[in-house]
Amino acid sequence: MTMAQTPQTKDLVRLPVNASFASAGDPHAVDRAAAGLKAHGFDARIVEDGAAARELLLSLIPEGSAVGEGASATLDQIGVTDAVEKGGRYDAVRVKTRSMDRATQGSEIRLASAAPDVQINSVQAVTEDGRLLVAAMSGSQIGPMAFGAGRVIVVVGAQKIVPDLTTAFQRLEEYSYPLEDVRAQQAYGMRSAMNKVLVVNGEFPGRITVILVREALGV
Repeated sequence: MTMAQTPQTKDLVRLPVNASFASAGDPHAVDRAAAGLKAHGFDARIVEDGAAARELLLSLIPEGSAVGEGASATLDQIGVTDAVEKGGRYDAVRVKTRSMDRATQGSEIRLASAAPDVQINSVQAVTEDGRLLVAAMSGSQIGPMAFGAGRVIVVVGAQKIVPDLTTAFQRLEEYSYPLEDVRAQQAYGMRSAMNKVLVVNGEFPGRITVILVREALGV
């Protein structure tokens, strides 16, 4: 089966999903996470809903910036993806690389994606003591988040906040990955894999902004 083929629904491999990670729990967890993030050098902001998150994120990106974006249901859901890629205010890296040939322009694609002015993303989990976790199959979003991008802006729904690192990995393995695996099969005709996991324990002040939302967003 090639990536161009889409398996029939009956052929999908569906791993068990721990539904307890689908919804927000303690409403005060957002405040604890914000305090934990600030203590580790992150710029943590709290907003009430997705519309406020979208407005804040876009206000933080200077017009004309080269903007990289990890594949994110959260950013799609709140309208950020369309605003960045179709709004005309930014140099959207994914729009540029989609038009390039991966077989002959692989180096150019990697260079353009590795070090944008601003990387926008979500993550799979945030711990209450202030750590970010993001998992990926290829790792294309991990490089710019860890170092390559000049600035990183992350939007996080309340359901992604967990008490500690052990629970964060549990959320990745039991909730985020099974859902992403089904999405990859439907979209690309291939299984996903949690090949690479980035844990950001801290950051130089001002580089990473984390927008915490008091409602569930994305997966």
